[in-house]
Amino acid sequence: MNPLSFYSKKEIQKAIAKIAKDREIVVKYGDKGFGKRPDIVQFDGDILELAKQGVTSFHISEEHWSDPLKLQPGMMKKQLDELRTGWDFLIDIDAEALEYSKVAANLIVEALKFHDIKDISVKYSGNRGFHIGIPFEAFPDKVNNQDTKMLFPEGTRVIALYLKQLIEEQLKSILKNETPFSLVDVDTVLISNRHTFRAPYSLHEKTGLASIPIKPDQILSFKKEQAEPEKVKFDIKFLENVNKNEASQLIIQAFDWHSKNIIKVVEIKPNREYDIPKIAVKEDFFPPCIKFILDGLKDDGRKRSLFILINFLSSLGWKSEDMQNLLLEWDKKNHSPLKDGYVKSQLMWYKKRKKAILPPNCSNEAYYKSINICKPDNLCKMIKNPVNYSVRKTRFKKRKKKS
Repeated sequence: MNPLSFYSKKEIQKAIAKIAKDREIVVKYGDKGFGKRPDIVQFDGDILELAKQGVTSFHISEEHWSDPLKLQPGMMKKQLDELRTGWDFLIDIDAEALEYSKVAANLIVEALKFHDIKDISVKYSGNRGFHIGIPFEAFPDKVNNQDTKMLFPEGTRVIALYLKQLIEEQLKSILKNETPFSLVDVDTVLISNRHTFRAPYSLHEKTGLASIPIKPDQILSFKKEQAEPEKVKFDIKFLENVNKNEASQLIIQAFDWHSKNIIKVVEIKPNREYDIPKIAVKEDFFPPCIKFILDGLKDDGRKRSLFILINFLSSLGWKSEDMQNLLLEWDKKNHSPLKDGYVKSQLMWYKKRKKAILPPNCSNEAYYKSINICKPDNLCKMIKNPVNYSVRKTRFKKRKKKS
């Protein structure tokens, strides 16, 4: 099917025009290159008119703008921030073979589900990859006291990097390759201001296939034939289903991970690496915040507290079985308990990772202070992380015994 015939379909015009609202659009004229920027689409009929002029594909910005036509090359960050009203998180997965992309895309979806995200958008790129997205409305208004709409491109880069390291060990195992990202590319570098991606239902010039939305649970069974223009269906939406603040846990944990693993990596001294204790540290040595959590929560913050506890206990030598027993007992004390299945699924995910990660630092306001569990004592003034508290307290006891 030629592009003009394909874009003549009313459903195609409606779908592309709808998602292009408040976005910059970039069109491609086959091998003649891209159209002028900035550009917009206002009406369904604009798609057909552009196709008549020779347009073969449509690309849209991840960012939402108050007036896309005011965008200019070389604009300062402040100018872009003033025009930007939001951004969607989009991760681009590509590989030499579609089967590799399927594996990585499926793991990314599982990682998002682990962070309690249900409305995940997935679409086939039209060639050898997938685009996985979360709409802007799913994120909180602020992260670390910054307006979320200002966190582009760093916000989407941080989330992409965080997800990439989350799936790395499983990807190694499935692909049987110690450097899995040499086989499959999870794009974290090319994300930049005014970055665009192929619009849903847009054709791919090289393959002639359409970039169609698919259900997340259909990634592994997807066949390229489904994207043939004659077979395209319109029953799945892309970046439309939204649960407000559903992605709060994801972005908070991503920035916390990033602050400890990327920004401060230069501060780590080789001879001061943290070793996980061979014998589990007893509850007597836990800091006040952890003890407060374990007494049961009367207010919200259960999921963030579970995240803290899993990382805290695993960093202090606790075995999976002992962690599960403690966490299930803890959950019963909460005013509104989580489901046992949720607690167990979080533990299962961390077991797959094979690496212990420190809980968020004490200064992270998205955790301890915001859920009112920060109850510092004198030792707390000397430490940056709850794990440091337990390690120091254990050392103090050993020194007393020796003396």
